[in-house]
Amino acid sequence: PSTPYDAKGLLKSAIRDDNPVMVFEHKLLYGAKGRKEALDVSMDVPKEEYFIPIGRADVKREGKDITIVGLLKTVHTALSAAKRLKKEGIELEVIDPRTLVPLDEETILQSIKKTGKLIIIQEDNLFSGWGAEIVSLVAEKAFDYLDAPPRRIGPPATPVPFAPVMEKYYVPDEEDLSKEVKKIMGWRHYPS
Repeated sequence: PSTPYDAKGLLKSAIRDDNPVMVFEHKLLYGAKGRKEALDVSMDVPKEEYFIPIGRADVKREGKDITIVGLLKTVHTALSAAKRLKKEGIELEVIDPRTLVPLDEETILQSIKKTGKLIIIQEDNLFSGWGAEIVSLVAEKAFDYLDAPPRRIGPPATPVPFAPVMEKYYVPDEEDLSKEVKKIMGWRHYPS
């Protein structure tokens, strides 16, 4: 989960689910008091019981230019980049799938139909990673809506460094995403 709100709601749903469920947490999100949009925005997590349905994505930010899909901490990276790029007139739509299996295909495909562009930001391997599956889904079910090739950004194909200073350079950050956004915004297809 990318927020404490999502963590509580998804964990409660996972506990009550009759199927096996794996929950992944990001170590850099531990200790979060609550986040609505990005790392610097806080919100309360209700004390009352609530559930977030497994298999339902969350559009963390509406936009019209590019669909960004991220998980866990990369959602916050995308939201920070969206805030910065808005000043340049670029509106990113940020989607947090919340769960990968089942995947909320409809939310992702509806966003692609609106924006025509897709960037996946992930911290795991690009080869055989979850982002490749989403690109495949979009290629199969929304190809005609794409205005540019889907893009994925992630770390290099090396082991994750343990030292925090090295890890900072390993994972994609706001600057990496902003560069990719500008590339895809400038992409033009000229038939030969």
